[in-house]
Amino acid sequence: MSYLTILCLKRSITFNKYWLERYLRRYLIQHAKVYSTGISNHHKNYIAKKECIGRKKPLRLQVLQDIKQTKRKVEEIIEKENIWTIPNFLCIGRILTSPYLSYLILSHDYKVALSLLVIAGFSDIADGWIARTWKSQASKLGSFLDPVADKLLVGTLFLSLAWIGLVPIPLACLVVLRDVALVSAASYIRYQSLPPPKTLSRYFDPTHATVQLAPTYISKINTGIQLSFIAGTLAAPVFHFINHPVLEVLCYVTAVTTLAGGVSYLISKNTYKFLRKKTSTKSSN
Repeated sequence: MSYLTILCLKRSITFNKYWLERYLRRYLIQHAKVYSTGISNHHKNYIAKKECIGRKKPLRLQVLQDIKQTKRKVEEIIEKENIWTIPNFLCIGRILTSPYLSYLILSHDYKVALSLLVIAGFSDIADGWIARTWKSQASKLGSFLDPVADKLLVGTLFLSLAWIGLVPIPLACLVVLRDVALVSAASYIRYQSLPPPKTLSRYFDPTHATVQLAPTYISKINTGIQLSFIAGTLAAPVFHFINHPVLEVLCYVTAVTTLAGGVSYLISKNTYKFLRKKTSTKSSN
C-alpha cells in the first residue's frame, strides 16, 4: 500500500470522526433541551398544583370557620329546652285521642265518647296547673302544643257532631275555619322567628324554642264554652234532652265567643313574642 493511499484513508477517518462527533453533539444538545423542557413543565405543574392546594386550604378553613361561627350565633339566639315534660305528654295524649273520639261519635257510642271527653277536659286543666306549679315542667313548646291540641280536639268533635246532625253545620264550619286560620298564623310566626338558615329540620325541631304563644282571655273562655257545649251535646242522647233550650242558647253563645276569640287575636299585641337566649351576668365583688 502506497503512502498516498494511507494518507487518504487517514484523512477519511479523521473527516468521518469529525462529522460523527458533530452530529453526536447536536443530538445530545437537542435531547437535553427536550428533557429540560419536560422537567421545567413538570416542575411548573407541580408548583401550580401546590399553589392551588395552598389557596384551597385557607378557603376551606375560612368556610369551616364561617359555619362554626354561624352555629355559635344560632345557639346564642335560639334557646334549646327540655320538651319531655308531663304537660306536653298530656297534650299529645289529647291529640291522639281526637280521632278515636270521632270514631266513637260516628258509631253512636255516646257514653264512652262522653267519658273520654271528660278525661280530656281534666287533662287540659292538669297540664296547665302542672306547668304553672313546677317551672321545670313549663316549656315554650307547650305554649304552642296546648292550643293546637285543644283546637284539634274541638274541631274534630264539632265536625263529627255536625255529621250526625247534633250540631249546626254553620257553627262547625265557623269553629273549624277560625282554628285553621289561627294554626296557620302560628305556623307563619314560627317561620318568621327562625334565624337564617331557615331549614325544615330546624323548623320542625321542637327543642328550638324561638317563639312563645299566649292565648287571649276571651279565647280561654271560648275554649271552655266550646267544650261545655260539646259535652252537653254528647250528654243529650245519653240523658234524653236533645234540642233542649239551654243547648240552643249555648250554641249561640259558642258562636259569639268563637268570633270574639278570633278578633281578640287580631287586636291583641301580646299573643306571641320572639325569644332570645338570656345571657347570664355575674355580679362583681
